[in-house]
Amino acid sequence: MSDTVSFGYENVPPAEKTARVGGVFSGVAKSYDVMNDAMSGGMHRLWKDRFVRRVAPRPGERVLDMAGGTGDIAFRLAARGAAVTVADINPAMLGVGMERARKRRIDGLIWTEQNAETLSFGDRAFDAYTIAFGIRNVTDIPAALREAHRVLVRGGRFFCLEFSTVEWPGFKEVYDAYSHRVVPRLGQLIARDRDSYRYLVESIRRFPPMPAFAGMIRDAGFARTRVEPIMGGLVAIHSGWKV
Repeated sequence: MSDTVSFGYENVPPAEKTARVGGVFSGVAKSYDVMNDAMSGGMHRLWKDRFVRRVAPRPGERVLDMAGGTGDIAFRLAARGAAVTVADINPAMLGVGMERARKRRIDGLIWTEQNAETLSFGDRAFDAYTIAFGIRNVTDIPAALREAHRVLVRGGRFFCLEFSTVEWPGFKEVYDAYSHRVVPRLGQLIARDRDSYRYLVESIRRFPPMPAFAGMIRDAGFARTRVEPIMGGLVAIHSGWKV
């Protein structure tokens, strides 16, 4: 990893990014789900449904949901019978997720504070690894991808849902204007936190394009990698297999 990494449009030392990202998510944890609905017009729910269909969890299958935070993906996986471990580096996000699970009477999930770059799990501990809208906030993405590969069994699968680069002509310009002008204002109105949502928009712009990120997944050891753009690349589902 280089001496500096991106924090939005800034370049900062790796340790500073980790700390600042932690501050962002600690600040927005309680309003995170409401903001997701506001920013995407509820579309994030459809993207997550589609994502879990692609994962196709089977009853009893061990799934690690990294950056699982408030539980949106974990609840969907558990509804299909998977044995889900929800991991997140941020205890505030985990706290929101556990409270949501309690209110919904969803039992059996394991909640654990983890850094994606240095997981505490043993080798070949999981059948599937999922991460939704979290990989771009990791300080050392290649390290996190290598850890994902390590903790999967042979034949295990990796699935990542993340914002990407819009490729539809015309829509790209509209989306850029919306994300830079409207999203921070929504953050101020709903979460009372304009700066955190400005960072989240900027982090999308600094994330590698789909082909480059697919290459990073291959470099981590995964085979049969695939990219599925949604809405012209607004978001994308990346996948790979450990063979």
